[in-house]
Amino acid sequence: MERMFLLLLLVSSCLCNGNYSHLGIGTSMAVCQPDTCALLSEVAAMREKLAAMTQTYGTLEQNLGAMMQKMATVEVYLESYKSQVEELRKINQAQDEQLKQLAAVTSVSMSKMAFTAALGSSIGPFEQDTPLKYQRILSNIGGGYNPATGIFTAMVRGMYYFSYTMYNNNSGRPNSVVSLMMNSQRMVSTWDTVGDDSHDSATNAAVVQLEAGDSVFVNLYANRVLYDDSYYYNTFSGFLLFTL
Repeated sequence: MERMFLLLLLVSSCLCNGNYSHLGIGTSMAVCQPDTCALLSEVAAMREKLAAMTQTYGTLEQNLGAMMQKMATVEVYLESYKSQVEELRKINQAQDEQLKQLAAVTSVSMSKMAFTAALGSSIGPFEQDTPLKYQRILSNIGGGYNPATGIFTAMVRGMYYFSYTMYNNNSGRPNSVVSLMMNSQRMVSTWDTVGDDSHDSATNAAVVQLEAGDSVFVNLYANRVLYDDSYYYNTFSGFLLFTL
């Protein structure tokens, strides 16, 4: 191809310079053929364009090669990431199973709540209303009752049954008033402040709906007293009937 271009350029040079001796003696041309000169100029321009295109093509090949190498590297990374994602998926799946098992165990555990506690000693009077702290724990399944505060705390939403027994003062005029409280709301009460018989006992109970976190306790009113000893006349009980 290059030899052909050189030949065409040589012919063009001869024709355009008026050198026509090769055509024979006595033959002459004052000027070159316009069409031939234009054609040869176009061929020379095409040759330059071809050279530029060849160089550009070479650059593109180099760039393409670099891109192919980068793509190969990216594919390796992708395979590594896929493997890591698969491992994480397996780990998450195993953790989900563990959480489900833990939730099932927790649900069963929280659905079993029951307690009974007793005073064991006389209490009162106080200057203000005071929650009774039943220290003698007879049962406390689920750990809902706290003897340090005398408060039962619901772990799950559901229907609960509560009862308490009040034994008034053992001598003198009766002076006992208590109420079963849900949070700050009075639910049921027992009252004994009149009469000559100081050996009275009263019981009350309620079935209530509680939300998780609600509290239930027995409240002794200000300036009131209760009598108790090792026979445990004053008790506080409750249990979960069913969840909601």
